[in-house]
Amino acid sequence: MELPRRHRGDELLRPGALTELRQRLRRMAPAHDLTTVVACAFDHRTRMLPFIYADMRMAPAGVRAVGAALVDAGFARTRIVLQQWNRRFRPSRMRLDGRVPDLFLVSSMQIHTEACKALIRDACRIEAAHRPLIIAGGAKTIYEPWDVFSADPRNPSGADVAVTGEEYVLLSLLETVLSIRDPRSSLREAFLRARNSGLLDAIPGLVYARSGPEGAAEELVDTGVQRLVSDLDELPHPVPGYRLLEPPGKGEELSPRPLSDSEVRKYSPIASLVLTFGCKFNCPYCPIPAYNQRQHRLKSPERILDEFTSLHREFGLRYFFGSDDNFFNDHDRTTQIIEALARTKIGGEPFRKRIRWGTEVTVHDTLAMRDHLPAVRRAGVRALWLGVEDMTATLVRKGQSVDKTTEAFHLLRRHGICPMPMMMHHDTQPLATRGREYGLLNQVRLLRRAGAISLQVLMMTPATGSKLYEEAFTTGLVYESAGGRKVEPHMLDANYVVASNHPQPWRKQLNILAAYLYFYNPLRFVSALMKPKSRLYLADAGMQALGMWGLVQTFRRTFGWAVRLMRGRIQRKPGVPASPIPMRDAAGGAASHALPGTPLAGLVTLQLRGEPVGTELKRVAG
Repeated sequence: MELPRRHRGDELLRPGALTELRQRLRRMAPAHDLTTVVACAFDHRTRMLPFIYADMRMAPAGVRAVGAALVDAGFARTRIVLQQWNRRFRPSRMRLDGRVPDLFLVSSMQIHTEACKALIRDACRIEAAHRPLIIAGGAKTIYEPWDVFSADPRNPSGADVAVTGEEYVLLSLLETVLSIRDPRSSLREAFLRARNSGLLDAIPGLVYARSGPEGAAEELVDTGVQRLVSDLDELPHPVPGYRLLEPPGKGEELSPRPLSDSEVRKYSPIASLVLTFGCKFNCPYCPIPAYNQRQHRLKSPERILDEFTSLHREFGLRYFFGSDDNFFNDHDRTTQIIEALARTKIGGEPFRKRIRWGTEVTVHDTLAMRDHLPAVRRAGVRALWLGVEDMTATLVRKGQSVDKTTEAFHLLRRHGICPMPMMMHHDTQPLATRGREYGLLNQVRLLRRAGAISLQVLMMTPATGSKLYEEAFTTGLVYESAGGRKVEPHMLDANYVVASNHPQPWRKQLNILAAYLYFYNPLRFVSALMKPKSRLYLADAGMQALGMWGLVQTFRRTFGWAVRLMRGRIQRKPGVPASPIPMRDAAGGAASHALPGTPLAGLVTLQLRGEPVGTELKRVAG
């Protein structure tokens, strides 16, 4: 189920709104002296292809953006903890400058749900008088905010509030709470007063709980879908975020200091940067267009150039990944960015000599940019991840075909840019076919011949926030368990076959492994050393070595699941995994972030004389 769209013309914030909010908070900050810990939840069972290296060597952009926003707003006592690096970190033991933090934020993706909940539970063990205000955010809470709260009176541990939006929503929440806070009281006490007085209801992008006497959530209040920042130049600069990173360690507590500038490159040699948001395509399996309210947002060429050069100068970072939805989405504005980078020199050398980066695009838009690909190369782009999905366009149509995909790959390779295809396997696609290029291995072979340096093959799996999500559950496509093993959140990364109508789903699981083995193997490694597909020195051989290592991890984690699919009984989910806690909006209507089947807070079912139960629903006043 897609996120609902705000009224036309009300999707975006007023220009300058975020800048003004940051300035107001800077004036408030000295009176409050807040300490904050931002944690990035990470489940180490997700470590496999296609993210086996980047997951540990690229500090995520989301938590860095939150940390940078807090520092920019005047709250310098902030630390960012990555569970990738600090697996044993326990919030109940955290002290920052000798103090229990005033604010504890947890950011999580859906696949890291269990780690996220464990962090929140542990933070709730802190004595009530000293407990920080606990805020949950990230992709998990954007689509399933109810899951970070608890309705169990025996274990009421849950977040105080979920942020379903971006930096503006978090900073607005902080401004509202601080505006009524007595500096002698805790931040959480001020939050509870703001919640109970209705002050939070005017901030779109929040979900908060109203609790019973035992502390468990009895209902959730959803303040609606966020308004988006239109000009991404208003976002805080990324440099401060890197100066907040907790050093990797095996301890449960925080270290005395964050990473030094000289250590950042050692532990996070790849830097992720937000350049643009949005995509013109409206694929039914993708939540991106609805999240962005069908808008395309981006930073100016000057701001992007400043971020690249500042991170290179301050930390020595050379390798970057643009966290774009589709960097080539807008031809004219993309060209402006590329040309600005291409004509820049750093230390007297061309930009491309100092900076190398990649991002995501589509086959259709790559062909539309064919005349500008030399400038793309001069701008430092060395790799582009292309959403090929299915070359025959049987699964989804985004302007791709066998011929167009092959042409796009040849163009990229000719200009020294590595094509990195992203594919989706689905029920109707066989492993191999004769006489046509429909089989999975047929397409992998074509992509390799066309110059593909890496490969991503994931099973078609329903994504929260997409058009297909609800239908996948109501039609019985999604598995509850297989062979007695329950489908867990960390298995929802599309590496596992957890949604299929194929009579032999284990074949689908093995097909993914076969495709990876066909692409990544010792013979191709030797071939890449002797006759590489890339003009970049050892890029092809390096990706082969990395892919073989990742394939071992993928096989180790998913082969047992294939056996269960083959020999065990498969049980399917009976319905959409909606919130067990009643939800409503601030006015008492349906919540924007509630999935179908969610109970509406304040409703009861009445039986009318002569009518069956459930004929009429009426609101209960008060």
